[in-house]
Amino acid sequence: MQFAPPLDPLARVGRQGCLKLAFERQGRRTVQTYASATSPWHVFPPSELDDSGCAYVWLVNTSGGLVGGDQVSMEATLAADCHVLVTTPSATRVYRTLDAPVEQKIRLSVGPNARLEWVPEVTIPFAGSKLRQTIHVQLAGGATALVWDAMASGRVARDERWAFAMFENEIRITTASGASVVERFRVEPERAGHRWSVVSEWDYVASAFVIGDQVSSEVWSTLEEALAMTLDQWPGLALGGVSSTAAPGLAIKIVARAAPSLAVALEAVWNCVRRHLWQLPPIALRRY
Repeated sequence: MQFAPPLDPLARVGRQGCLKLAFERQGRRTVQTYASATSPWHVFPPSELDDSGCAYVWLVNTSGGLVGGDQVSMEATLAADCHVLVTTPSATRVYRTLDAPVEQKIRLSVGPNARLEWVPEVTIPFAGSKLRQTIHVQLAGGATALVWDAMASGRVARDERWAFAMFENEIRITTASGASVVERFRVEPERAGHRWSVVSEWDYVASAFVIGDQVSSEVWSTLEEALAMTLDQWPGLALGGVSSTAAPGLAIKIVARAAPSLAVALEAVWNCVRRHLWQLPPIALRRY
């Protein structure tokens, strides 16, 4: 996946944002020990929504969306035994461009026995938009991660279904042993023509990966069965499947016809993973 060269200094302002975060375990809590951000990113301190010790992190882009030529990146480092949940307060909007694509790079390093929940809201590519994104996750020994990523077909209410110019995405999760899971795709609806007809019946597409190198095969088997049953609950509204991956873990794919159906599917999958993998209760995020 090729990225454009860095912008010149004047063009970087508000267009080449970088967010860097670091976390450590202190007692029973995960705390943020470092944070830096350049526009359009804004740093908020993590929330504590329950007594689990998890740090709830909100990624906030103050510009309201991404436009062609933007080059934004986010890096987070989790030290040993941390538990961090990263989400966004709303959908990520990608606006129309006549030239350069938006480029977004996410890099996450998860330390020994740490837990990462990466669950941003859906990405909405507007008509004529171009997005190139990478999400790379490095897991240390004993670390586990739930990585969720979802896209809409466009602004459905404005009849912009599959009208974006290009959506390119790569998710790579690598364990301490070097085993990895990679999902890579590039969607250009206009060039796909009739070949796109089956997929275009659905307006939302999502991927979730649950990876960890020290989870027992019995746990993975139980979780896979539970997820398969969970994904069979919404006939006609959402369709999903689960399978084992090359690295120790599971991959989940979901398509949905409407945003509420996708949200219900995410909540069900997420709670199933939390219960079977970490013995944690359902999550209830408060979005403002």
